[in-house]
Amino acid sequence: MSSMTYRGYAARIEFDDEDGIFFGRVAGIRDGVTFHADNVTELRAAFHEAVDDYIETCSAIGKDPQKPYSGKVMFRISPEVHARAAVAAELAGTSLNEWAEDALSKAAGRKA
Repeated sequence: MSSMTYRGYAARIEFDDEDGIFFGRVAGIRDGVTFHADNVTELRAAFHEAVDDYIETCSAIGKDPQKPYSGKVMFRISPEVHARAAVAAELAGTSLNEWAEDALSKAAGRKA
């Protein structure tokens, strides 16, 4: 499994051995935007076309295209983890939001 990015959108790419095609789906949005092709060059073009078409279609029907993510994350953790994270952020001389962004970024495989 691999991924592609274009215009701020990311897609998960897979290969269907039975049909001999690559296929992808735009990640992080509720609308179903998919594409497929026989080779990587065509797949990249199909992805770009799918994203462009999605944005154009949304515009034509007066809908704002979904952005992959807003940057706002809300989740529940135990009070103990919350306390340890807050102390770690303070000791690092940063806010809890900045500390959490750095920790999540590292865990996700990219440095903020």
